[in-house]
Amino acid sequence: MAVIDKVERPEFSLTGDEAEILWSMLDYHRSTLLWKCEGLNEDQLRCLSVPPSKLSLLDLLRHLAAMERHWIQRVLLGRNLEPLYSLTPDGEIDPLDPTPAAEVVQRFLIACDESRSIISVHPLDEVVPSARTGYGHPASLRFIAVHMIEEYARHCGHADLLRETIDGVVGD
Repeated sequence: MAVIDKVERPEFSLTGDEAEILWSMLDYHRSTLLWKCEGLNEDQLRCLSVPPSKLSLLDLLRHLAAMERHWIQRVLLGRNLEPLYSLTPDGEIDPLDPTPAAEVVQRFLIACDESRSIISVHPLDEVVPSARTGYGHPASLRFIAVHMIEEYARHCGHADLLRETIDGVVGD
């Protein structure tokens, strides 16, 4: 049984103000990741890529939910958050975390919705202090937006390869 049935990918804005273009591009990549998981069952979502990598589509969903929370809630707002998943000793999400795929998808969707709600009331010029960025320098919400788009675009490329390995399905 498929964990994600049908994904509607919104078009990204080609015109509009900077925030509209950036946030629409981020939403496009969020939905692209879900689209790459469409129609797959739990075992397929857990299917590992080529050795020695332990990457799976489910890992990408977990990772990007964590990144949504990290950049928007922890860095932008300064919230102290508990991890969504068990961690390895080096602080990475444990690829053997037993959370069911449907719950992973739900947590991803919630993290994205929370991010949308938060960014809707913050200007792109808002700057967060260097202590929260991890880069040793202050950063604007504009940087966070571009960084999140880059993060999703890179991982959607990984998702392309994972999906093709699972069942041969390819797409943009």
